[in-house]
Formats: sequence, structure tokens, C-alpha cells
Amino acid sequence: QVQVSESGGGLAQAGGSLRLHCTASGFTYRGGSIAWFRQAPGQEREGISCISWATGATSYSDSVKGRFTTSREKEMFRIYLQMTELEVDDTAIYYCAADRLTCGSRWQKRQFDWWGQGTQVGVSS
Repeated sequence: QVQVSESGGGLAQAGGSLRLHCTASGFTYRGGSIAWFRQAPGQEREGISCISWATGATSYSDSVKGRFTTSREKEMFRIYLQMTELEVDDTAIYYCAADRLTCGSRWQKRQFDWWGQGTQVGVSS
């Protein structure tokens, strides 16, 4: 059984950095993927990054491209989201999600199989 959990959220100032951690224990789907989503108050959930579990290939939303980087440690079932140049608009609850399918072209709209409970990120001006 796959269990997903996140940590590392907190408060930062605009222009600063934070690193989120995700653990996807029991995730043995070689063709699968891990994504980060976020949801700000009153807004729809947004897919911001996806990483192929097998190859490490990544995809990013336009809103974070060039500022956020996702990576994984397969042996430890850990996934990271390094966030730099933070903006006030990055304030949201961040969720890690795992899926049996690779990222593909529609990962932002797909319902992933397993989700973490979310971690809060706040960015002040």
C-alpha cells in the first residue's frame, strides 16, 4: 500500500526559499510519477510539477518554471520540491501525489492515485 506524506512547509519572505519533502512509502510503480499540487484559498488546485519515477524527467507549470525544482531519491522513496524566488502568490497548501502512470501531457488535470495531507506554505511581502 502506498502512503504519501509531506513536510517542510512554513513561512518565508518574498524572494526567499523553502524546500518541501515528500515520502511515498511503498511506491514501486516503475512507470509511475510523483507530482506537486497546490491550492490557495478560494482558488482551484494547480498542478505545479511532475517527475517521472523511472527516468527523473520533469515537467513544470508556467507559474513556477525556472523558480521551483523537483527531484527524487528512489532508494529512499523521497521527493523534493526546492522553491526559490518565492512570491506572495506562492502562498498555498502544497500536496504531494503519486500515480501509477507517467506524467504525460495531461498530468495537471489528472486525478492521481495517492495523496498526502498537505503542508502549508506562506510567503510574506
